[in-house]
Amino acid sequence: MNLFKEAFDKKDFVVTAEIPPPKGSNVIPSLEIAKKVLGKVDGVNVTDNQRGIMRMCPLAFSHLLKEMGHNPIMQVCTRDRNRLALQSDMLGASALGIENICIMTGDHPKLGNHPDAKPVFDLDSVQLTKAIKELKKGVNMAGKKLDGAPEFFIGGVINPFFEPVELELIKLRKKIAAGAEFFQTQPFFERESLDKFIEQVKGIDTKFLIGISPLKSVKMIDFMNEKVLNKKIPDAIKKRIEASENQTEEGIKIAAEFIRAIRGLVKGIHIMPIGIESYLPHMLEEAGL
Repeated sequence: MNLFKEAFDKKDFVVTAEIPPPKGSNVIPSLEIAKKVLGKVDGVNVTDNQRGIMRMCPLAFSHLLKEMGHNPIMQVCTRDRNRLALQSDMLGASALGIENICIMTGDHPKLGNHPDAKPVFDLDSVQLTKAIKELKKGVNMAGKKLDGAPEFFIGGVINPFFEPVELELIKLRKKIAAGAEFFQTQPFFERESLDKFIEQVKGIDTKFLIGISPLKSVKMIDFMNEKVLNKKIPDAIKKRIEASENQTEEGIKIAAEFIRAIRGLVKGIHIMPIGIESYLPHMLEEAGL
């Protein structure tokens, strides 16, 4: 029984949150955060060396979350491993009870803290999605039968702000055809862009989790505008955070207000509390979740 998958059918509003693995072997702080949100989120997304920054492997951390009682959503990037290693990891994840995965290509190592690392990119996200769909049928990429087939709820990512958006929608449909069943989006910060995205994907038969990122400071806004996002964060949000006495607290309030405003509009959200994971329980409370 996959409780995360069932949530899309049984709940009006699905909530997932991102808790990255630690940048070392000490898992206690991260697990303490996870313990505080147990029962308050439908799934916990575990990143895979996000932005090319080395952390504990998502397979191990997902297993720890599973033991705690969470429904981990293990990210899998194609950047660091070839098809042998990727398929091997999928079988290992299945053996450890991990049922949900989210596939992406991954940021180039040059963007992270190991810029001299050699990228692999043996497969892209569409190819890996298709390969995992075949694993679920009991066949590997070499056409050999498996001794036991894994069962996964396969997810992917979409960037609603990519230009031209038509290419992103073509890729979205390719991922769905390859086997993807749900998607997490890049973060939205205002209603106009979200309304536009909802119209663009109308009629596409899949499940979307709308990305939400609380902004902890003006410095973070500037960094995301320059290095991460295709569409800049509205100036009104920057001015509001800049004028506040506690920028992190104000950023959380803004994100919580946005969640409450869109709750009846979308099926679910994916919270990415970048750098302020410890505030996640507080944010959920602020948003009434």
